[in-house]
Amino acid sequence: MRVLVTRPEGDAAETAALLKARGHEAIIAPLLGVNYHDGRPLHLDDVQALLFTSVNGVRAFARRTSLRDFPVFAVGSQTAQAARDAGFSAVHDADGNVETLADAVRAHVKPEGGALLHAAGAEAEGRLAGLLTAAGFSVRTEVLYDVPAVNEMPEAARAAIAVGAADAVLLFSARSAQVFAACLAKAGFSPAGLIAACISEAASRPLSALPFKEIRIAARPNQTALLDSLGSKN
Repeated sequence: MRVLVTRPEGDAAETAALLKARGHEAIIAPLLGVNYHDGRPLHLDDVQALLFTSVNGVRAFARRTSLRDFPVFAVGSQTAQAARDAGFSAVHDADGNVETLADAVRAHVKPEGGALLHAAGAEAEGRLAGLLTAAGFSVRTEVLYDVPAVNEMPEAARAAIAVGAADAVLLFSARSAQVFAACLAKAGFSPAGLIAACISEAASRPLSALPFKEIRIAARPNQTALLDSLGSKN
């Protein structure tokens, strides 16, 4: 398959290599960027554990402090691996979404142990903090990065779709799906020839009204399962 990879530039290169190893051809066409925030030193004295809901959260936190002696709760396998790569040793992989992440926190730490720090992006919904606050935890959300969207479809994607040279698009979040849908509308393209491979049910929802050839949802919310949903080379 010829697959549109919509992740930010650096991450897209990793995904492209994995696609190539599976016999697919990647067309790198980022829909989102990443801006890491500089700022004051992070206040961590009362923190008992860190919450990471994205790889970018790990990277943003690691840029702001050299401290790595906190337990980490990561939303999924990619985020957990990023935390290990950054030097954290006590990493809990929730292998799911914010609900499974909240469950993992409740199973391993107690509210009286201290605050939880969520290294978040500016676009974070706040659902994780709500779930844990309801369970009695003190959650401090630190906005450490933002993820700006492109205003129009990248030229690589535009050219591929225009001539029918793309078979599928990988969508790693609901936001990337929203941006892709908006870019399709702005360019006047129909997705009728495309398979949309979505990392989760939530990521598929912005596409539900569009005439994709097929919408596939990964069996688990991680990159390996997302790539598995493409099937074998054809």
